[in-house]
Amino acid sequence: MSVMNMRLRIALCAALLAATGVAAAQSKQGSTQGAFYRCKDASGKPIVASSMPPECRGRDTEVLNSSGTVIETIDSDVTRERKAAQAAEEERQLKERNEQMQRDRVLLETYLSVTDIERLRDQRLELLQAQYRVAEQHIATLHERLNQLRQQSARFKPYSEAPNAPPLPEHLAEALMNTVRSIEVDRATLETNKKEQAELSAKFERDIKRFRELKALQPR
Repeated sequence: MSVMNMRLRIALCAALLAATGVAAAQSKQGSTQGAFYRCKDASGKPIVASSMPPECRGRDTEVLNSSGTVIETIDSDVTRERKAAQAAEEERQLKERNEQMQRDRVLLETYLSVTDIERLRDQRLELLQAQYRVAEQHIATLHERLNQLRQQSARFKPYSEAPNAPPLPEHLAEALMNTVRSIEVDRATLETNKKEQAELSAKFERDIKRFRELKALQPR
């Protein structure tokens, strides 16, 4: 091939590429030209304009090309909040499902039968009940101590009505207050223990119910 023919072919290729680029640019420009905006105002009336109308700002708005095809959607604040809330709810449900799957797996890997679950439940309840009895006994002891202190305080003011009664000694007053506080603490401990027993029983009941459901679903 001669040098002249080679130069001619190169020139033709360059011209072809340039023409293709121009055509592509014109095509892209044509797709954006003539775009318009569409939304609904506060009364629900449709609004269409070649530029963003003031009535559409802050509202759901569609951007359409010259062929009437929606090429973009501009969400309102309300829509964005709704989508964010929906995404958060879906994430919460997914997390809840994953956690349930994890609990199910642990349940099946930990126990072989309902009897195993009941045995562990009874052991833990027995421990809490033993702690409850200890607290009750301690309260009874504190009440005996409180009665003794009150008897000792009876000859002192303000408990004694005798005009010449001496004031209550500081160490005796402190012992009275400490004993009363200890009784209050132990009573609160009893209430907490009761709640723990109820919560523990409820938890094991749920585990037993779920274990039976999972075993029924397993292939035999």
